Formats: sequence, C-alpha cells, structure tokens
Amino acid sequence: MVAALGVVFGDIGTSPLYAFKETMNPAHGVPFTPGSVLGLLSLIFWGLMFVVTLKYVVFVLRADHDGEGGILALQALAAGAVSRPPPARRWLVQAIGGLGLVGAATFYGDSLITPAISVLSAVEGLEVEAPGLQPFVIPITVSILIAFFAVQRKGTGVVGNIFGPVMLLWFVLIALAGLWQVLQQPQVLAALDPRHAMGFLLHHRAQSLAVLGAVFLAFTGGEALYADMGHFGARPIRLAWLFIALPALALNYFGQGALVLGNPGAIDNPFFRLFPSWGVLPMVVLAAMATVIASQAVISGAFSITAQAMRMGYLPRMQVVQTSGLAIGQIYVPTINWLLMAGVLLLVIGFRSSSALSAAYGIAVSITMVTTTLLTGVVAWRLWRWNRVAVLAGVLLFALVDLTFVTANSLKILQGGWLTLAVAVGVMLLFTTWGKGRRLGLAAAEAERLPLEPFVRSLEAHMPHRVRGTAVFLNPDADSVPHALLHNLKHNQVLHEQAIVLRVLPCNTPRVDAGERIEAASLGSGVWVVTARHGYVERPDVPEFIRILAYQKGLACDSMTTSYFVSRASVVDAHLPGMNPVRRALFRWLQRNAGRASDYFELPGNRLVEMGQRA
Repeated sequence: MVAALGVVFGDIGTSPLYAFKETMNPAHGVPFTPGSVLGLLSLIFWGLMFVVTLKYVVFVLRADHDGEGGILALQALAAGAVSRPPPARRWLVQAIGGLGLVGAATFYGDSLITPAISVLSAVEGLEVEAPGLQPFVIPITVSILIAFFAVQRKGTGVVGNIFGPVMLLWFVLIALAGLWQVLQQPQVLAALDPRHAMGFLLHHRAQSLAVLGAVFLAFTGGEALYADMGHFGARPIRLAWLFIALPALALNYFGQGALVLGNPGAIDNPFFRLFPSWGVLPMVVLAAMATVIASQAVISGAFSITAQAMRMGYLPRMQVVQTSGLAIGQIYVPTINWLLMAGVLLLVIGFRSSSALSAAYGIAVSITMVTTTLLTGVVAWRLWRWNRVAVLAGVLLFALVDLTFVTANSLKILQGGWLTLAVAVGVMLLFTTWGKGRRLGLAAAEAERLPLEPFVRSLEAHMPHRVRGTAVFLNPDADSVPHALLHNLKHNQVLHEQAIVLRVLPCNTPRVDAGERIEAASLGSGVWVVTARHGYVERPDVPEFIRILAYQKGLACDSMTTSYFVSRASVVDAHLPGMNPVRRALFRWLQRNAGRASDYFELPGNRLVEMGQRA
C-alpha cells in the first residue's frame, strides 16, 4: 500500500494544489456564496466517488491482463475477448484497436501537462508568504524540471524507496490541515448531500459546463490507478485508495471549502492558506517533492506505453534502457524523455501560471477515460460474460458522465486545450502511419518471398563452403529465406556450420510462459528455423533466446562464435498504396530514424552484420 502511494497516487494526490482554486475562478461567472461553495465541494466529492471509486477501483481494476493494466493492455484484452468474430462483428475488432490507440495517444498529452502544472502550482506557494518571490517562480520551476528529466536515465530505483513514505506524509498532512478547518466550520459537511451538487448544476446552468471542466481537475490521475496496476496488483491499490488517499483528499477539499467560507479572501490560494505561516515553506518543499513524484508516474507511464507500442508494431524501434535488473517495468527511453522535457518547458514558459495551464489540462485525460469505459464494457460483455443488459446500462451511465466532462473540457480548447489535442493527433498519425507502412512493407516482402524448405534442400545438392560457428538470421517470416542469408551466400559464398533462421514474434500478452517462448525445428544440413515469442512488457533479447534454444535442443552455440545477421529494409513508394504523399514522407523519415536492430534486440555490436534491403 505504501509503495503504491508513491507511484500510483502522485498525480491525483497533488490535485488539491490547484483543483478547488480553479473551480472558484471568477472567470466562470459563478458568484461567491456559501451555496456555491457547498455545491462545488459536493461535485468534487461525488465525482471522486463515482468516477474514481466506483468506475476504476470497483470495475476497471478487475480487467487485469495477466496482472498488467493500462490502455494498451485493456485493448489487447478486449481484442482477445472478441477473437474470431463472425464477419458482421469484424468492425468491433477494428474499433477496439482504434480506441486503444486513441487512449494511448491522449496519454502523451497528459504526460506533458502533468509535470508542468504540478511543479508550477507547488512553487507558486512561495507567493503566499513572500509575494516578492513571484519573479523567481518560473526560473525555479524550470530548474526543478530540467533536473528531474536529467536524472531519468538513472532510473527510479535509486529514489523509489522514499516515494511511498513521502506521499504517505503528504496525505497525512493535507488530511490534518483539512480536518482542522472542517472542525472550525462544520457546516461545510452539508456538501456530503448530493442534492447540493444537483442544485448547483440546475441553478447555474449557463456556467455549469465551464465549472465541470475545473471540477474534472480533481480526478486527473485516476487513470493511473489502472495504468500502474502491474507494478503492485489491484488489492494494494484498492486498499491505499479507500483507506488513505480518498479520506485525505476528501478532508483536504472540505477543509479548503471551510476555509473560504470563513475567509473568502483565501480563495487566491486556499491550499497553502490551510497551513500556518511557519508551515508554508516546509509544505512548498514537500509539495515540490510530491509533484515530482506525480510527474514521475506519468513519465514512467509514457516510457512504458512507448515500449509497448514498439513491440505491438505501432512505433519504430527506439533505444530502450533497462534501469533495473529486478523490475522489468523500470525502463528509460531517451528520445521520449528529451521530447517530453522540451514540451514541458515550453508549456511552463508559455503559460507561466498553473491557472493558465489548467485551461490546457483535462481534455486529453477525459478522452482517455471514455476509451477506458468502452473497452471495459467489451471485456465485461465478451470475456466476463456479464449480463449484456446490465453491461450496456453501466457503459451508457459511465460514458454519459465521461462525455459530459469531455464536453466541459472542450470549452477550454481555444484557451490551451488545443495543445494536448494536437499532441494526441500527432501521436495518432505516427501510430497509424508506421503501422500501415509496416504492414504494406511486409506484404511487399511476402510477394517476393523464397520458400525456405525447398531452398535448404537445394543447398544439399550444391553445398557451399561451410565455416565454423553459428549464424543467426533475423527474419520476420519463419517460412521464407532471409534476405541477409541470400546476400551472404551470394557475396561471401559461405554458410556457417549452424544456421538459425529466427523470427521474433511479439504477443498480445504481457508475458510469455517459458515453455511457449521457443519453438524450433531442424530443416537438415545444420539449418534451424526458430520462432521466439515475447510479451509486450518483455525485452526481445535475442542472445538470451539463443541460449534458451541451445539448452532445450542441445545445440553447440558458443556466444563468441555466434554472428547475427539482420536486414535494414527500405520500402519504396510503389509498395505503399493508399498512403498520401505526406504520410509516405513521414513513413520514410521514421524508417531512416528508427533505432538500430542491435539496440532493440540486445545484439552485441561486435558480432552484428547488417545488410540493406529494398522492398
């Protein structure tokens, strides 16, 4: 539970820094009255109960894919639940794939906004007791963020042990501060009555959508409860939410409401004004630590989604650095790290305040929540075999709430929400362009394939010169002759004593059982055809696959005399039908900048032979 606090609840746990303040923003046109305060508190409380507790904690956390969570894991689970559908339902498989990609694309927008708004809102606490420090807020924020992204390459393992205790201290302090104010103004507890929420929406119909966009800020981070389930399991996350995070958040929000009821002037920064003057600076420091932890959660999530998307064929290869020998989920993707840092710094410098950034926050997260609702409905209907009428009713109810928040957040598109949508559209374009181009390239290669078995039989009649050692030829197809093998025979006129044609097959499951990882067959003359499977959270470590193969089949594969042959394919425009010139140019650019096979497949660079290929 404590460990989960440090990773899962960082984002939603720091929402009190800015969420309630934004609901009371005069720009919404809601007059400051005790009734409006109670109505807003009631909306926040019952939103936490319905969206986070009921939807995510009770229902969505049930949808574990071999213990893993997240939007791509949910997509794979839903797609598996409707495998081999009748022709009339094939559209459902395509829709599931599209929903998963949309949810993953919008997550990148969240990964940009969360570090910017969280750290900036924490540093803004300096202005409460020392207004003269206001000019230093942006430089301090930028310095913290640069240091934060710079240490990502070290991995979270070094500081991971302090995350949980820091967040536990954070929740205890914000709960006590809120409780003290509630005891001073106990009438604020009337907001527990949901009629205040409904009354507010009915009384302020013209302003309700704008206000709901601010109320939604209290729920951002709820998606992390499911995304990070694979690290801790569902039960610790449920317990941590129900017994620590939810009570602390509720007390703090009610405490902020009680404070502004007694002192309306505190609305400029109600969170930090909960604390005595001597406690503001320590809370600013603790808030900065908590927001860095919150940022770490979404940045780690972006790394994980990128790795999953690569292994599922939606992104080209990038360098992935394993930062822990024990936890496979602790990875570092340099390209994504520096792109996110550049985007986050531009947001901070461009918007310059958490209030301005709040306009860009929410739309991406709310779209992700809609996709989660729809995909979970498919899982409940097809995999869990729940009553379809009950599933339909539940999906409609949750989707109605989610779409209401999407509509509310869409009002902020012109004020900054366009930015996260643009990021999501750009990522979606990358996903679809690479996925389609890769499929077309494989289809073109398939049309020119040379069957492997007849080729091996022909070698027996005219055996080339054999050299000592083992040659591993990576090939996307286990039944065709690798391009690198043909060129090696043509130019070098030799064949190794042992030749292994290896297909590395990513699976739509997080992990592959050891007994199903390697499938091998001998074609004679020392030639083996091998299929190695890995899950989407596992590294495709080819030398390790060869060691497993040697152990299982008794092959003599000395690592020092094993060479690895790969082909670097280049797809010509003629083999990319249906792609407009812009997408063709983008695909070629992605091909040129894709990571090296030696990095992706863990191949030793001193025993790698790479050959070009045009398909």
